[in-house]
Amino acid sequence: MSKSRIAAIDVGNDSIKAIFGRLDSELNIPNVIARDIEDRPVIGIEELDSKDPLDGIHVRVHSPALMDNNAIYRIGNLATKGNNATELDPGSSKSEEDQTLVMLFATLALDAVHAQNEKNFPRNKNVVDANYTLGTGLPLREVKEGKDAGYRSKLLGSVHQVEFLITPKYQGMKVNIKFDEVKVYPEGFAAYINLVLDNDGNIINKDLVDKRILIQDIGGLSTDIAVIKNRNVDDDKAQGFNLGVSEALEQIREEILSKHGVELDSRRDVVEIITKKNDRNHIMVRGSRTSVHDITDRILLDLAKKQYRLLRNVWQKNSQTEICYFVGGGSTVLKEYLKALNNNLDGYNIDFFEDEKESIWMMANAYYKLINDFVKKNSNEKETKEQKPVKA
Repeated sequence: MSKSRIAAIDVGNDSIKAIFGRLDSELNIPNVIARDIEDRPVIGIEELDSKDPLDGIHVRVHSPALMDNNAIYRIGNLATKGNNATELDPGSSKSEEDQTLVMLFATLALDAVHAQNEKNFPRNKNVVDANYTLGTGLPLREVKEGKDAGYRSKLLGSVHQVEFLITPKYQGMKVNIKFDEVKVYPEGFAAYINLVLDNDGNIINKDLVDKRILIQDIGGLSTDIAVIKNRNVDDDKAQGFNLGVSEALEQIREEILSKHGVELDSRRDVVEIITKKNDRNHIMVRGSRTSVHDITDRILLDLAKKQYRLLRNVWQKNSQTEICYFVGGGSTVLKEYLKALNNNLDGYNIDFFEDEKESIWMMANAYYKLINDFVKKNSNEKETKEQKPVKA
């Protein structure tokens, strides 16, 4: 009997952030896929197993949950190297896209085949049977539309198979994935949980527990603004918007190509250019260091103004709010622009996470805290039932 392993996975537009087990491993994979053929050309195939699997994820994915079943993909770093890479489009629903599921299944399969999990999951030659208890999330807008139930049912009750094709270390391995339980959380609520609770469910930020808070989570495709009152999300006032950073990143990418003739592989390359510590907003053009500040500033300031307008509108409807926290990868990209706008305009009490990793990993950490708490409570209930004396 296979043990059920905890998985907390944030399928972010920029990348997948995943935490497993008892915080014993994590994965971060760019959310980029590309359709491929079974025998992809590899230079130096005899050296394949000396390479990092994350740089060569090449899989066939079989699942009744997929619209395009049994398709073959390059994923993550490998997908960015081709000319047919796809990223999630603005306006799309995360819960209804094959790409979300393909990334989710591939991430779980990479964890399942890792050597440390040989004791957790049974292996029969090259086939691993893996059971997971999954905590994940969807944008607030999709949860309010009831799409979380359909997403959950796609995952439960079926076996999903990932077959590693020409992938370093794992070539020829197959992973059968089953879910013992799936919890789908609204992203805004998850951010609040991460702010106030530690991994064991203990309150770590007492100052925030009874405050009226806004949490503006800026993602790639959408923005969620959660309204927290009395330790709960106010579902009626919480709002989700089809406004993320992806369109702006794509626009920057296109303008850099048009003006400088430099083609960046993916939106992630744009993020690196605008957030790196040294030479921020610079690229190399024919070997010369070149500023793209004029492009990035104009496009990102325009997006920051739209995000600030959302904050202003929601705050006006929740006038007793005490603080707004900006979270998510998008807030890292827009932080300096939002701070400057706030200083020059309304001067709201806003805060950011100076630790960029904490902000980017916030959702995955929150899902871990929530799913870990669920597993602990479930196991305590079972123990209590087992200990009850049987009546004669």
